[in-house]
Amino acid sequence: MTTSAPESAPVYPQAPTGLRRPGIIAGVVTVAVVGASFWLGHPLVGVFFFVGVIGVFVNAVAVRNVVTVIAAEANPHKKSLALNSAARLGAITVLALAAAILVRPDGLGVMFGLAVGQVILVLNTVIPVMKGLRKQL
Repeated sequence: MTTSAPESAPVYPQAPTGLRRPGIIAGVVTVAVVGASFWLGHPLVGVFFFVGVIGVFVNAVAVRNVVTVIAAEANPHKKSLALNSAARLGAITVLALAAAILVRPDGLGVMFGLAVGQVILVLNTVIPVMKGLRKQL
């Protein structure tokens, strides 16, 4: 009895890692938030929002650099990547919480900036991959 060959492993589309498009989108959103915050009489919310968005992009660049360095090693370890990520995210969290607590209520803009910036980065990566997977089906 003969059987057909098993199907080949799925080929996943490459995720975009460029920061130009998400940077432009985040810039437009930030300008809108800063404008709205000035119009509502809370300009520091917009400033802190901008700081949060910048924090997300600085983190993204740091992640890319660390992954490049660790992947180039002869024997890369996940532990070093995990420790680096934990330290970096811990520092960002502490700074954001400090701003949110010390400059109440306007300091919460940092948290919103971090959240919105992260959503923009994730959607910039996920949407093209999902489109590529849909084309394969």
